[in-house]
Amino acid sequence: MDKSLYFQLTERYLPQFVTAAVELLNDKNGDAPRNYLFRSMLRPSFSADGRWTSLLGKYTRVKADIVALDAELPIKSRDSLERINGDLPKLGLKLYLSEKQMKDIDNMLANASIEERTIVAKIFEDVPHVIEAIYEELEDLFLTELSTGVGLSHNNVGQGVRLDMGFYAANKFGVKASWENASSDVLADIKKVFDKAKLDRNRITDIYVDDKWLDNFCKNNGVRALFGFQQSFAGATVPVLDEEQAAAVIKRKWKANLHLVDMAQRSEANGEQTTFLGWAEGVAAFVCSDIVGDLVWTTVAEATRPVAGVTYQTADEYILVSEYSQNDPLREFTSSQAMVAPVLNNVDKIYLLNSTEIVA
Repeated sequence: MDKSLYFQLTERYLPQFVTAAVELLNDKNGDAPRNYLFRSMLRPSFSADGRWTSLLGKYTRVKADIVALDAELPIKSRDSLERINGDLPKLGLKLYLSEKQMKDIDNMLANASIEERTIVAKIFEDVPHVIEAIYEELEDLFLTELSTGVGLSHNNVGQGVRLDMGFYAANKFGVKASWENASSDVLADIKKVFDKAKLDRNRITDIYVDDKWLDNFCKNNGVRALFGFQQSFAGATVPVLDEEQAAAVIKRKWKANLHLVDMAQRSEANGEQTTFLGWAEGVAAFVCSDIVGDLVWTTVAEATRPVAGVTYQTADEYILVSEYSQNDPLREFTSSQAMVAPVLNNVDKIYLLNSTEIVA
């Protein structure tokens, strides 16, 4: 690594571009290019030792016993709390300006009629991309975790990332008959999940689903009949429901909010880009809280051991953005790196219903 070829400009403008990129990617007024669930459903949590830990609580509520005077109180079992943990993975991306691009920038710098802001925008155009790449990877891991219990990265260099959250087998459900059949008893399949949560003394507040789960739910005969009954026109033919009507059915029957997860991610290997969905197909995740875990992070080694001449700036506490150059060939790099992972807690309060898995 060598000092940036535009060192004075990077020292002056890199903090501004990093801040602007973070604000754009997290805009709450609808201008953000993506709506990242991991940012709204996880709390940032610093890890001093670079390891993540998930708490698996097994809590029960029992009534007190009534005993006669002078009688001995019965002993009850103590609640248990399990922990699973592992090392935080390192995420990162680097992009570079080619010699041709740098020659174009040099020509712009030599032209007094071109405003400086136009030139620096060209130099720092990769800043939002390297930050967004970290967000995309975290969203991928989070969606696979919440829909399967195991976080898997779809874009790895070297050893793959696998984060097992320890979901309980008793909280994973299949269906009695294929949901592709509009006559299947979808409502009974969903009721099993709510019955289990009730038995666990948990209250499901939100349901996260993908397109396949929602489409089959909306076209189901029983669901459409229930919607008609709720609207007081039982006996009439009800067309296939839309997302809003499906949400209304679930809200009225089970007092839970329905959320459609339809964000696709891209991965790149050997110059080839692939689009994929991190959410497991046909799966619904039933949760009991808006916050389901932590975004666990630690500082990367370079943050405490900076390379001389490299310009650094931190984004969102855990992403280290840097600008530097190298020769042979001559390139100007923008890079990001982070040691961070989404970690789900209290998975005894998360339930899965796989509409593609038929069970007896």
